[in-house]
Amino acid sequence: MVGEYCSFSRDKTDMHSQRNSKNGLSCKMVLQAVGKVLRKSKTKPNGKKPPAEEKKQYLELEFTKIRVVDFDLKELVVLPREIDLHEWLASNTTTFFNLINLQYSTISEFCTGDSCQAMTACNTIYYWQDEKGKKTKCTAPQYGVDVSKVLPLPNCLVLPSGKEFPNSFDTLVKKICRYLFHVLAHLYWAHFKETVALDLQGHLNTLYAHFIVFVREFNLVDPKETCIMDDLSEILCVPAPPPPSTAPAPSSPTSSPSPSSQNHVTER
Repeated sequence: MVGEYCSFSRDKTDMHSQRNSKNGLSCKMVLQAVGKVLRKSKTKPNGKKPPAEEKKQYLELEFTKIRVVDFDLKELVVLPREIDLHEWLASNTTTFFNLINLQYSTISEFCTGDSCQAMTACNTIYYWQDEKGKKTKCTAPQYGVDVSKVLPLPNCLVLPSGKEFPNSFDTLVKKICRYLFHVLAHLYWAHFKETVALDLQGHLNTLYAHFIVFVREFNLVDPKETCIMDDLSEILCVPAPPPPSTAPAPSSPTSSPSPSSQNHVTER
């Protein structure tokens, strides 16, 4: 009996040790699988590590500080009291179209179907969308041509005096401004080096800031659309600091500042 018990004990011990080794192996396999998943989560779906984020040259101080004008652009976009809203939007949108088209033309020889196979900005690809809502991928130069088709010249937004704007006016303005933003974003993302080489970064910065202030003032472009360039917008759209005020010298030691100088408010 004792021999049988000892034999049974040894068999039971062997079975227990085998079970423990299997359990240990299973735990090891689970840990290895979890580690593999965690490593993959830090990479692209194909298992490759994502490339380091490209440095944005246009955010460097030596370039952002260059402007053509140095005053609060808000004053340029606020609707004047005597001007109709639609006329103001039409006039400004047409002007921005002409200026952005001119800015793009300065680097058009570098923006080809081979170098810019899609209209891109900040790792975002912009698709052309027709009137039926169908999206089409096209090269950046072709995208620019299609934008020109949206606003053919003579200017379709400027109507003869006394003629009412169509019901689709607001939609058309927002569509044009959305496409114009895409062109500006592409200029910064893909052609800023060429712009600097031509010494036109000051013009581009001023044009971009003016445009962003305008579309924000009248809610013409969805913030979700422009957020990819928020880092630049927050730098360029900050109003210029007001000049230091110099108080006039008092005529006598007992004189006090006038009420008007105490309550002076700068309008923006």
